[in-house]
Amino acid sequence: MDWDTDSRLAGPIGKKAADVLAPLGLETVGDLLRHYPRRYVDRGRLTDIAGLVPGEHATVVAQVEKATLRDMRRRNGQMLQVVIRDEKGGQLDCTFFSPHKVRRFIHPGVRAVFSGKVGTFNKRPQLTHPQFEALDETDSLRPFLSVYPSSSKITSQEIARSVRLALEQIDDPTDPLPEALRQRERLPELGRALRRIHVPESEADIHAARTRLVWDEALGVQLALALRRHDALARPAPACPSTGGGLLAAFDADLPFPLTEGQEAVGAEIAADLAREHPMNRLVQGDVGAGKTIVALRAMLQVLDAGKQAAMLAPTEVLAAQHARSLRGMLGALGRAGELDAAGNATSITLLTGSMGAKVKRQALLDAQSGAAGIVVGTHALIQDTVGFADLGLVVVDEQHRFGVEQRDALRARGATAPHMLVMTATPIPRTVAMTVYGDLAVSELKGLPRGRSPVATTVVPLAEHPGWIERVWQRIREEVERGHQCYVVCPRVGGTEKDEPELEEPPKDDDAGDDRRPPLAVLDIAPMIDEKLAGLRVGILHGKLPSEEKDAVMRAFERAELDVLVATTVIEVGVDVPNATGIVLLDADRFGLSQLHQLRGRVGRGSAAGLCLLVTEMPAATAARERLDAVASTTDGFELARLDLELRREGDVLGSSQSGSRSGLKLLSLLRHGDVIAKSQVYARDLVESDPDLHEHPRLRDLVGETLGDEERAAYLDKA
Repeated sequence: MDWDTDSRLAGPIGKKAADVLAPLGLETVGDLLRHYPRRYVDRGRLTDIAGLVPGEHATVVAQVEKATLRDMRRRNGQMLQVVIRDEKGGQLDCTFFSPHKVRRFIHPGVRAVFSGKVGTFNKRPQLTHPQFEALDETDSLRPFLSVYPSSSKITSQEIARSVRLALEQIDDPTDPLPEALRQRERLPELGRALRRIHVPESEADIHAARTRLVWDEALGVQLALALRRHDALARPAPACPSTGGGLLAAFDADLPFPLTEGQEAVGAEIAADLAREHPMNRLVQGDVGAGKTIVALRAMLQVLDAGKQAAMLAPTEVLAAQHARSLRGMLGALGRAGELDAAGNATSITLLTGSMGAKVKRQALLDAQSGAAGIVVGTHALIQDTVGFADLGLVVVDEQHRFGVEQRDALRARGATAPHMLVMTATPIPRTVAMTVYGDLAVSELKGLPRGRSPVATTVVPLAEHPGWIERVWQRIREEVERGHQCYVVCPRVGGTEKDEPELEEPPKDDDAGDDRRPPLAVLDIAPMIDEKLAGLRVGILHGKLPSEEKDAVMRAFERAELDVLVATTVIEVGVDVPNATGIVLLDADRFGLSQLHQLRGRVGRGSAAGLCLLVTEMPAATAARERLDAVASTTDGFELARLDLELRREGDVLGSSQSGSRSGLKLLSLLRHGDVIAKSQVYARDLVESDPDLHEHPRLRDLVGETLGDEERAAYLDKA
């Protein structure tokens, strides 16, 4: 035939139909065939209207007899009252409270599938605002009715009609999967899978088709990661074997506490990687407070002992400055090269951020370029082309989920050799996510907490049920301060007169929150109220819009216990380490993501005193937001929360399609349900790329990577958790 999956839709289905489908992002035949049904109606399991039972969910096929628009008595607006009748004569009332959305589809004579929970009104069974799909003559001949994701301008039925028309006019596409793989995994050919997922004859057809198409997506992702891993390993890296002496040995000898078993195990893996002539690409994930900074510092010292430099990339200026101070503090005399009290073999640490003054930044650039700075700590400023290094041997990326592929690769590409790459995250990642999102990295889990960490008690403060409890929140802050401790109060927004977006890494999507919610609370807006509630206490303010010097001054004052309470945005989310801080209050806690809540909670309990975390919310019980908060309150185990997070979040959010800014080719792959397929496809992908590094012998597999991930820009989300 003249058409294939790359053909524009106007050819096989006509320009008018193609124009209607274009707003859904469906432009080619392949796009349309990858627009899979979201559910099916099994005609063999339909319910007769006469047999409906109140309280049960039912699906019926019936014809509209009446459709009457009426004014609502108790509130403004209108409703559409509909009477439907099935083939056996049973009648049923249906009520729609958004008549303007359905009037053009629901009118006498229309035959449709209606689905919803059966209720009663005036002792008659009724469906209130049921789902419905209009049917045409051909639908009655098929055992399964495919229901598609649609819009207000095109119905599922119209999409189904276009799909069937396209399937009638194309030959089966060339199958990208090797035949040996298909036979081993008992997968149908691609053409049959595409036809059966749209027009199934049985439940077995649906299962087989979906399984095959999930394999396409999983293998496409894993091939992309395997190709990235192969490209990274193709460049030489500076071998930095442990010398058994030097800065690392001196640092270990001065440590006032023993390393945990987890730190020693992960440290050994990193040391072995650094000794090789291929670049290390390792992700270290450990719970909040697991001691990742010491692991990273020991890796940097091993590289310095080999005569190379190390760079540490942090997502915020507050965290970069905190890291620089922390590293200097841990190194002591070993990190004060050029100063009177420096050790003989000392190095120096340089901080480089975008908002530095010209004179200070010029000196920092010179220190990095000349090699005077052994360790350079900075933000995105390190990635700029104007930043040079004498001999960069290791890049440490903290909180990897804040950075994209381009940013990570910008530092990796410096120089004739590729620096080793150590990626750290305090947001534990479930195994299937790690395989799918970080499949190009070796993954180490840093288990266990260093001695000295204290438990943190977490409580949800439900203002919807108990509005007076907010006064107890301010009282608890006073009690912590009276015991000689300090507290954080965190808000989602900065506030003020200029346009202000929430400082949220990944705002939760709560369908039950409603459209009329007030804006999230802001630091600058509530500061006067907090000053009043906490009169007599020393209160400071910290947010991302403050000048760099002021942010650093506020943080230093809090570290020195010159402030009792720090009112802040999420700039304190990661890396901030003040052992005397024991209390944290998260206002509008429902506005934060689950992993972000866990990170913020990790700011307390870092010393010998127990920590307290209060999650303040106005969301009522039994909502998704409260479910998220209850999950945080139920455990302090970050790995368990990561599993719960995967269950609570939408699949597209986890896979990144909502963050990539463009359409993803991942339609069916589920990190929850398809762990085995992901694991198997990772093995196949590694073997395929090892034997055919550029996939020249498998051109259709190369196309599959593009179909699954889109262009390089869209593929960037694979490095974001």
